[in-house]
Amino acid sequence: MAEDVKSLNFIEHIIEEDLRSGYSKNDLRFRFPPEPNGYLHVGHASSICLNFGLGLKYNAPVNLRFDDTNPAKEEKEYVEAIKADVSWLGFKWDTECYASDYFQQLYDWAVQLIKEGKAYVDSQSSEDIANQKGTPTEPGKASPFRDRSVEENLRLFDGMKNGEFKEGEHVLRAKIDMASSNMLMRDPVMYRILHKAHHRTNTDWCIYPMYDWTHGESDYIEQISHSLCTLEFLPHRELYDWFLDQLVSKNKLRPKQREFARRNLSHTVVSKRKLLQLVASGVVAGWDDPRMPTISGMRRRGFTPESIRNFADTIGIAKRENVVDVSLLEFHVREHLNKIAPRVMAVLNPLKLVITNYEEGKEEWLDAENNPEDEGAGFRKVPFSKELYIEQEDFREEANRKFFRLKLDGEVRLKNGYIIKAESCTKDANGNVIEVQCTYDPKSKSGSGTEESLRKVKGTLHWVSIPHAVTAEVRLYDRLFNDPTPDAHKDRDFMDFVNPDSLEKLTGYLEPSLKEAKVGDQFQFQRMGYFNVDKDSTEDHMVFNRTVTLRDTWAKLEQKD
Repeated sequence: MAEDVKSLNFIEHIIEEDLRSGYSKNDLRFRFPPEPNGYLHVGHASSICLNFGLGLKYNAPVNLRFDDTNPAKEEKEYVEAIKADVSWLGFKWDTECYASDYFQQLYDWAVQLIKEGKAYVDSQSSEDIANQKGTPTEPGKASPFRDRSVEENLRLFDGMKNGEFKEGEHVLRAKIDMASSNMLMRDPVMYRILHKAHHRTNTDWCIYPMYDWTHGESDYIEQISHSLCTLEFLPHRELYDWFLDQLVSKNKLRPKQREFARRNLSHTVVSKRKLLQLVASGVVAGWDDPRMPTISGMRRRGFTPESIRNFADTIGIAKRENVVDVSLLEFHVREHLNKIAPRVMAVLNPLKLVITNYEEGKEEWLDAENNPEDEGAGFRKVPFSKELYIEQEDFREEANRKFFRLKLDGEVRLKNGYIIKAESCTKDANGNVIEVQCTYDPKSKSGSGTEESLRKVKGTLHWVSIPHAVTAEVRLYDRLFNDPTPDAHKDRDFMDFVNPDSLEKLTGYLEPSLKEAKVGDQFQFQRMGYFNVDKDSTEDHMVFNRTVTLRDTWAKLEQKD
């Protein structure tokens, strides 16, 4: 029992205390409330895993609510993308909700506050309102319209709703305390005029509620028990509670806002504004570019939902912000793909190899294990012939004892095949090796059980039969930024740290089994990394993305630096 209590995070401790203090498990309900103004990113993934994870832990419903109160930035496209992302991560929501569903109720409550003298229409410009806010150490100044009569406020607010005024001509503000130490309590704006069509309500409304007015009341309408927000909303909690105090008895069960720290990921940015800048400037090819930290980008790159959930579980939640190294996310991706990805052979930087004593025109189909981590994965057939491709880096004319790959007069085993010996090589006019001539030991075939097949050689190379090779475009993705915190430099723009080598395109030669691969299928290219089939693939032109390398190559680079 003590171990269970110790393993709880601080949010779960709050929930457990509430259950001891009067809540029942039937009172628990959570929500994930994105604004549909862009694509979800890795930071949202942590929040999704937190809220839906609590739902699973306590067998409680979780709502997916779209905080759609700004028609200028929100689109149905983003709604559909968010739903796809949450589903892909493996979670099911109880009710699909929209803040726009509550526009009439929010308006009616705002009218109630006006009648009670707790809200008023302010006819100043946004600049004047901002100038009157004061500073954290100096109180604000009251608006000259703060003491308008209830009747005039009701008339003006009704006119705002009916479209009688221009944008910016009036706002509705809560009447709280212009001397509050919390500047958010200094008569915050509740409604503004926007003559823009909404993705759901079209032009039914000319006024739209602000986030702080909408959020807590939406939680209350949906009977959310715990409204979990990131740490920047901590100062908003007082206002969240104030709005609820005006409408809900303090003795009645109502939503409780609590905050947790963001987990920032190294070598990336997650600001929607900055992500949009990357897209608009052409640094990336779109919101789902495999270099982007969006969930759609990670999905396209080949990250698995299981690996993202495991990553979120590992980093947990905390009360202080910190930067999590992206290598931890990549570790979880490798760990999961190692278990599920079939092994195949692909050559990305080809060097022709000719087996001179192999019969001309002969071919064999060798048995190759699909995944040694999965006993049920079985075997496939791989063609072998006289002419093969190997990686250029796997051959040297001369090499020291520590080079265990192919060199002149040296032997290696070809994966699933034979032991070969390099006899000679051919060079081009510039002295570059363009072909290696080898001989093979016909009795050394892997798995044949002969004495020669059991002979040990130190190197094993992957290869592809040239007559059978499938040609494909291969995209090698790397980290989008060279700097671990690209947006933390006061004297530099984050765009200064874009990695110019974050994408390399080349032609790869693949074993023919990959002809049947479908978009999204994942593989380990042996000795090369994990790859998946990109959506740009066609029947005549396959495209593979590198998801991650087999090992963390960045760690070595950083150690050198």
